[in-house]
Amino acid sequence: MINLVKTLSGSFWSTLAVVAVVSGIAIAIVVNGFGLRVSGGLALYFVIWWIMLFAVLPFGVRSQVEAGEVVRGSEPGAPALPALREKAIWTTLVASVVLVIVAAVFPLAGL
Repeated sequence: MINLVKTLSGSFWSTLAVVAVVSGIAIAIVVNGFGLRVSGGLALYFVIWWIMLFAVLPFGVRSQVEAGEVVRGSEPGAPALPALREKAIWTTLVASVVLVIVAAVFPLAGL
């Protein structure tokens, strides 16, 4: 799975396509399977995606000092290779699962 994510994050367009397709599938499952409206599914997914992004961002980050390659004029604690495309795909996968779980719990909570 890790190698697949690295391959899919090879370009901006492939990353964007993966994020769009997986997000669309998750929202379609929530709308058709759990009775949310499209606007509600999109809004809930947006909030979950951003929260998951900030949870995923720190994983695997090495500072420039740790990597031994400090760029002159930059903060030594700045990430050497942040891998943002990979993190966007991971965020999308995790947020999609969380969205489906949250939508499944809504009826139990009376929402």
